Amino acid sequence: MAQKIPTRIYLSEDEMPKYWYNIRAVMKNKPDPILHPGTLNPVTQADMEHIFCKEAVRQELDDGTPLIPIPEGIQDFYRAYRPSALIRAYYLEKALGTPAEIYYKFEGTNTSGSHKLNSAGPQAYYAREEGLTSLTTETGAGQWGTAMAMACAFYGLDLTVYMVKVSSQQKPYRKAVMETYGAGVIPSPSDTTESGRKILETDPQTGGSLGCAISEAVETAVKTDKCRYVLGSVLNHVLLHQSVIGLEAKAALDKYGITPDIIIGCAGGGSNLGGLIAPFMGDKLSGALDARFIAVEPASCPSFTRGRYAYDFGDTAKTTPLIRMQTLGNGFIPSSNHAGGLRYHGMNPVLSRLYKDGLLEARAEIQTDVFDAAVQFMKVEGILPAPESSHAIKAAIDEALACKKNGEKKVILFGLTGTGYFDLSAYMAYNDKTLTDRVPTDAELEKGFSTIPAIPQNI
Repeated sequence: MAQKIPTRIYLSEDEMPKYWYNIRAVMKNKPDPILHPGTLNPVTQADMEHIFCKEAVRQELDDGTPLIPIPEGIQDFYRAYRPSALIRAYYLEKALGTPAEIYYKFEGTNTSGSHKLNSAGPQAYYAREEGLTSLTTETGAGQWGTAMAMACAFYGLDLTVYMVKVSSQQKPYRKAVMETYGAGVIPSPSDTTESGRKILETDPQTGGSLGCAISEAVETAVKTDKCRYVLGSVLNHVLLHQSVIGLEAKAALDKYGITPDIIIGCAGGGSNLGGLIAPFMGDKLSGALDARFIAVEPASCPSFTRGRYAYDFGDTAKTTPLIRMQTLGNGFIPSSNHAGGLRYHGMNPVLSRLYKDGLLEARAEIQTDVFDAAVQFMKVEGILPAPESSHAIKAAIDEALACKKNGEKKVILFGLTGTGYFDLSAYMAYNDKTLTDRVPTDAELEKGFSTIPAIPQNI
């Protein structure tokens, strides 16, 4: 008789990862170096320390150490909510009538409601250890801002959050949670910074973007004593911290001798996708695993599927170093879809390199189809998923139905990055059939591409 796999596979506290997994150390073709925008030379530790915490910079530039120890002070923070469960989606499998096995790694059981806490904790810890007293950051849908507010409260730091204006309007309760933790929340773009005022002069009615909010947060950080900027996605050290997701998922699957065939994650800046796939991609690169990896992005902000692989700024005001990535251009302003955490013009350089090398697939989904999948999942699995996570659900359902059509039994793993209880306005729009789909035209994309800096791209 076949072994019955538990609905929920839990790891013990002792099995929680003690190291982060650095996928760059095992990549044959590593991501291109981050460049100083003035000299076009690779950035140094000193170049970045005036913006980021020193240890975050060291991790950002380390592409040779496969396993980086997690300090005990961060493990203490993780123990409050980790390890998280790996869940077998038996009810979804039954509803689809598929021979596929579907598993999801659920990161929504902490108060922030998402995976973002996995990097917020380390970044706040390093800031405290460095003797800093405050931090600034940006947030799209609010998951990162909420997580950072929690982490700063835990480690005793002040926090200012620049929240994308349209998201602050769509998700007022996220703002309330951040403020309850003690953070200051400012809708972006705002008149509190020079970069914000310039953006508003150009477009007073703009709903903002993550690129705008990053500009304001960086400006405030560099002008404030004992303050640094922290980022919740895109950069390499963030993916490093998020590797606890993939390490736990792999350990849980290994307990029952399960090997995934397809691994799926939603993609905005790349943090959860990179964290989920990291140890599995390491096995693929070594020849120990033959699996497909799928990134799922919104059709309204298609940096993988319609973007360009180029050096670009990470923010609208062009204050950050230059990162070679899949990008729509730093001036691209995405439409106000409800997956606010995926409204970013670029993609992490590691994932961009894997995509360029054909190791990572990508697809773009329209908003109404994503919410159809979210509701189908919710009705059988009993979890209200975040709009961002629902992109991965859509692809997992599609792959499971393909297995049904082809008579194939494959193992599908996807990341359920968080819950959607702060996104009920989106579900209300879905129920009222007022949810719309907005896909940028080629002309709109060209306008974004025109903001990519005119520098040699073969540096």
